Amino acid sequence: MSRRKLHKDELELWGKVAETAVPMHPKRRKPQEALRNAMPVVKRAREPIAPFEMSTSAKEYRPAIDVLPDIRERVAKAPVQMDKKAHGRLKQGKLKPEAKIDLHGMTLDQAHPRLTAFIMKAYQTQKRLVLVVTGKGKLRDDGGPIPVRFGVLRHQVPQWLSTPPLAQLVLQVTEAHLRHGGGGAYYVYLRRQR
Repeated sequence: MSRRKLHKDELELWGKVAETAVPMHPKRRKPQEALRNAMPVVKRAREPIAPFEMSTSAKEYRPAIDVLPDIRERVAKAPVQMDKKAHGRLKQGKLKPEAKIDLHGMTLDQAHPRLTAFIMKAYQTQKRLVLVVTGKGKLRDDGGPIPVRFGVLRHQVPQWLSTPPLAQLVLQVTEAHLRHGGGGAYYVYLRRQR
């Protein structure tokens, strides 16, 4: 890896910092001039700053950067673990869920234990396909310093299903077909009991 040469303004700043530093070994100290002569000066071309007037709008729109993609994209891009033919029928809404839980209006603290108990009971009763209704969420902001995602349960349920103890029971999580709730519900395809 080659080292980048310092610019003139960087050398000046380093000189000011070095003058205020207390040396650990005063006998070994080199004079500042020798240090400045040892590093070559590279001039950098500066871009002109565009004139700015108060109350003018920006010339180009830059959308906000979201680190995580939307939950619909993440669930859709998850690899298919189940039978591909059955997965195709599931996506078309042709498979009927054997059980359903509705988490509308619940807080995260209420919904998590209920979802865990529901999935475990469905697995024990050898059900393969269940429907988890989360709702699409309300568009609201409580005004706090940390932004809250639109549809908190809708975003949290796939995370819960992919972590223990439910991860060992769940084979596939897919967004439900419109006839079963669309973007506000998930199909959860469970593993067979051994």
